[in-house]
Amino acid sequence: MKDDRDFNEMDKGALKDRKMGVRKAGYKKKVCKFCQGAAPADYKNSEMLKRYITERGKILPARITGTCAKHQRALNREIKRARTLAYLPFEKK
Repeated sequence: MKDDRDFNEMDKGALKDRKMGVRKAGYKKKVCKFCQGAAPADYKNSEMLKRYITERGKILPARITGTCAKHQRALNREIKRARTLAYLPFEKK
């Protein structure tokens, strides 16, 4: 046998925490900056939009930026408008 301990004897504390829905220490839920009262996304504000794209020019997903679904859609629309009007590059080489 690989392990002499029974499954029930293995780290009962961790199993209990998993069942109770306890999260790891240090995790903080990301909050949408636009819902908090920041200025809405605007295609003319390229400095603000640059925070939501990678160094290669890709749009960052909502799970990384913390924006809600409603504002992520608006953000994507404004980034694409800014690219079309040459406020932002399509691709950085």
